[in-house]
Amino acid sequence: MSRASTSSLIEGCKDVDGRDKPGHDGGGGRRCLVRLAAVVSVAIAVIVGGFAAWVVSLGPLPLEEARNVSTTIVDRNGKLLRAYAMADGRWRLPVDTKTAVDPTYLKLLLAYEDRRFWSHGGVDPLALGRAELQFGSSGHIVSGGSTITMQLARLMEPRRERSVYAKLRQMVRAVQLERQLSKDEILDLYLALAPFGGNLEGVRAASIAYFGKEPKRLSLAEAALLVALPQSPERRRLDRYPEAAHAARDRVLARMIEEGVVSPEDAAQAMAVAVPKFRKPMPILAPHSSDAAMATVTDKPVVRLTLDSSLQKTLEALARDRAMAQGPNISVAIIAVDNESGDVLARVGSSDYFDERRAGQVDMTRAVRSPGSTLKPFIYGLAFEDGFVHPESLIDDRPIRFGSYAPENFDMTFQGTVPVRKALQLSLNVPAIALLDRVGSSRLSSRLKQAGGNLVLPRDEAPGLAMGLGGVGVTLQDLAQLYTGLARLGAAKPLREIMLTSDEREPLRLMDQVAAWQVGNVLLGTPPPENGVHNRIAFKTGTSYGYRDAWSVGFDGRITVGVWVGRPDGAPVPGLVGRTAAAPILFDAFARTGKIPAALPKPPKGALMASNAKLPLPLRRFRPVGELIRTGSDQVPRIQFPLNGSRIDVDRSGGGQAAPMPVKVAGGVLPLTIMLNGTSVGEIDSRRQRLVDPPGPGFARLTVIDATGAADTVVIRVQ
Repeated sequence: MSRASTSSLIEGCKDVDGRDKPGHDGGGGRRCLVRLAAVVSVAIAVIVGGFAAWVVSLGPLPLEEARNVSTTIVDRNGKLLRAYAMADGRWRLPVDTKTAVDPTYLKLLLAYEDRRFWSHGGVDPLALGRAELQFGSSGHIVSGGSTITMQLARLMEPRRERSVYAKLRQMVRAVQLERQLSKDEILDLYLALAPFGGNLEGVRAASIAYFGKEPKRLSLAEAALLVALPQSPERRRLDRYPEAAHAARDRVLARMIEEGVVSPEDAAQAMAVAVPKFRKPMPILAPHSSDAAMATVTDKPVVRLTLDSSLQKTLEALARDRAMAQGPNISVAIIAVDNESGDVLARVGSSDYFDERRAGQVDMTRAVRSPGSTLKPFIYGLAFEDGFVHPESLIDDRPIRFGSYAPENFDMTFQGTVPVRKALQLSLNVPAIALLDRVGSSRLSSRLKQAGGNLVLPRDEAPGLAMGLGGVGVTLQDLAQLYTGLARLGAAKPLREIMLTSDEREPLRLMDQVAAWQVGNVLLGTPPPENGVHNRIAFKTGTSYGYRDAWSVGFDGRITVGVWVGRPDGAPVPGLVGRTAAAPILFDAFARTGKIPAALPKPPKGALMASNAKLPLPLRRFRPVGELIRTGSDQVPRIQFPLNGSRIDVDRSGGGQAAPMPVKVAGGVLPLTIMLNGTSVGEIDSRRQRLVDPPGPGFARLTVIDATGAADTVVIRVQ
């Protein structure tokens, strides 16, 4: 209804009113007022209905789009490792106001932009009224009447026009926001979307780009600057107009003095601080791990890794420095793993991610390379497990042939007869191959694969003796996982780098506890490089054929560290040796963890600790397979009972004590020694049988060794 028709109706009512025209009783006036009220009600209803229809036409709030942020990769403690720009190139990092933003900044922001933020419902009538009065009295805008919620509404639906309609729209959207989100959620969203110039959005991206740090701890000058920038982000860009930004910051501080938020002295000190004039690069820690996480997890804005940012940063610097010292085109890769959990604490895929000469973007911790001698400890471990050799056993290091294969030591010399312990510590090739010949190449390959070590053989080739000296491919991360199996007494834990809600990784069997402890004890005594401390770190080095790869892998009671040095393109590097190129980096890595190397586990139950003279006769000296072949099958020991693969039901009726288990043997040269799970349990007399106390329920390995070193082994299941 038009204003003219409404006015005519009112004038008509006056004519009907008895006061204007004598003689009227006033009844018509009352009817007219009723009609007027009805008309007004209809008009109000039409206005309200139209407004409601307009509000409905706005559609739902674009919250999902507003919540789109840059994908961020964080470490195990939530510290930023790397962020990836959004598809359109903007940097917009998620913000948690309660834990990640400096309280001083929040205090300045709310005091300057929205003093009643925590109490209003999205629109602050007092602020709007104050803004109108200031504009009317001064002729220009002194302070805005928009609340933070209204500003958030404008950021969510950016529009160029500045009109009454646009302001009304912001007010409606602000009320809707307040009804759907909590105050903390509104503040988080605003601090993620607020513009700070260029492609920077949100206080976190701005703080990192301008100050090189998270906004958790800001100075007063920094906080005031971040309050000032969003008001005119392009005209106050620090990398273009630092003077304008400086002046805007000082105006914020001056107003804070007026309102009693900061003291004049503190504000004066803040005003004296220069503003940054250049943007800093976004952090790129653990780039290879971050790239892998981005390819694996595609539906989460924040991906948490198991890495420790402090250790990661330290080892990246170590790899970069050592690669430069090694020479051009040489790279360094390092991986550090927590023994107990299998969590990757640091992964340095190359010495410099952006160095094209060193193929920096290739992750050498995942590259398949020849491991050199780093697989030898597992050969010795299976030999200890089988019970035909002990760390104090004697073994020959002399020229020998295995068919057409004649292994030689690295220095082309032979040591003669040495203890097995020394053979492993000196990384002698002939003893290792002799033991592998006895253990079996296929068995070694199968056991390593079972424990998570994926060995890569040349096409159409089966495992052979050459794998003991590096004739196979493996990655640094798989080597590290296998060595954690030694540190964990025979049970390797699958590596984890991305922290998910559930962790259902089960340990993988590598070898028996006693055998794993014996290997670790031997490696602990390996002579360290010049920068190392004796008997603190159990480690092994390796050098691949042609000086292409230098390795060193070691562990203490807490972590396992693996180091690779070489050229990513596989070209040979004369003089590149594991002991001189990789081992010093390994010991430096342990030193830079900032912790004293933790002690290795104590000897498990059943570990035989004795000198060579006190070992059982068959264990005093190792004899290669060729020396065990004799004429007459009766001279070779054979276990007649229990049979291989049999199930033994042990009688435990006598108060829980298991009844002895009979062992019967045929052949062999007396005395015959019985080994149960690698531990001697006695000798067999002339009757060639003996009662043996069975182990607990589960699989057990029973070995009989005669006086010449010939042996027979069965695996049984005790129930």
